[in-house]
Amino acid sequence: MRIRLGVAIILAAAMTPLHCLAQSAAGGISDGVVKIGVLGEYGVGRDLGGPGSVTAAKLAAEDFNNEVLGKPIQVISGDHQGKPDVAVNVARQWFDVDHVDAITDLAVSSVGLAVAGLATQSNRSVLISGAATSDLTGANCSAIITHWADDTFALSTGIVPEAMARLGKDWFIVAVDYSFGTAMLRDASEALVKNGGKVVGSVRYPYGSPDFSSFLLTAQSSGAKVIALASTGSDTVNAVKQAHEFGIQAAGQALVGLLTFIADVHSVGLNDAQGMYLASQYYWNDDDGTRAFAKRFFAIEKRMPTKLQAATYASVKHYFKAIEAAGTDEAKTVNAQMRSMPVDFFGRPARIRQDGRVIYDLGLYRVKAPSASKAPWDYYERIATIPGDKAFRAEKDGGCNLVK
Repeated sequence: MRIRLGVAIILAAAMTPLHCLAQSAAGGISDGVVKIGVLGEYGVGRDLGGPGSVTAAKLAAEDFNNEVLGKPIQVISGDHQGKPDVAVNVARQWFDVDHVDAITDLAVSSVGLAVAGLATQSNRSVLISGAATSDLTGANCSAIITHWADDTFALSTGIVPEAMARLGKDWFIVAVDYSFGTAMLRDASEALVKNGGKVVGSVRYPYGSPDFSSFLLTAQSSGAKVIALASTGSDTVNAVKQAHEFGIQAAGQALVGLLTFIADVHSVGLNDAQGMYLASQYYWNDDDGTRAFAKRFFAIEKRMPTKLQAATYASVKHYFKAIEAAGTDEAKTVNAQMRSMPVDFFGRPARIRQDGRVIYDLGLYRVKAPSASKAPWDYYERIATIPGDKAFRAEKDGGCNLVK
């Protein structure tokens, strides 16, 4: 009996991959449902992704009448609380019990890295629209990861040369003390040196800090022409408001947000944020394509979408297209299909490299003065366009083992 049972187990194990291959070849959807998990941050970063990312994913599903290959689409959501261990526990439950096929959002770089690692082991797709570290398409790349957020390398490469030409070469960097801040400080420092600039100083602050006075005063006293903030969400809001209180911009030092969202500017207000520089792959009022999505989003959320929420929509929509083209939701097959297809990024061309990096143009913006704003959410003035091939790290330089 034991021998027969052992043979049965071996045969079952041997047959399982064949069954999966047969299902894939026949155009199968695992479990009869295409399930998207939107794993966001509902604390200090709530307005950046969170509920708005869920709305964005559902709008992408609406574009397909809420079904792919005749099977229903389901969108579920969760809060990772900005903690990698919490995120991994949620993702494991989703993969092992709830049969989630793909996870998106993943704001906070440490969270993105942790969930991407688990997803690679579990062979599930990851559509990263939140985490910004460029390591996700470098040493931590994977065949099941696509990176839709504008990353630390591109934001540095995109902002630094253009801002240096306008604002000055001496920079002080205030960076959050976790993986995103580490990556941004590294990439921004390298971009400065490469373009003839200099980091005259830097300081790390704890995530979720309500008081930036000591960090900003240190930056102010450094004599730097530019104070760059490697921060997100309420951290950015607090830092910009306090910089205004200290008269930093009024005294002649420029403020640059290395990862700034329109929700941050909205919370700060144009009076305090005016003159600040930032880069983004999406701004709602750029053109007809960006405005069309923004109109649908605003009708539900009563606020304009952030670049994270826009990237969630674009990534989920492309994922559904790839499932249709591949005839299956098996992760490696779908991700290979995603890489082989052109991306419609709100009417603009984009593409996905083998390392999973989504390539698109970045815009460099300056926050308007209150008198220049003509309508609610009319916050940005476009200063320059940075071509994607110039902004993002060359594929050969990232250290991704998928690149031959």
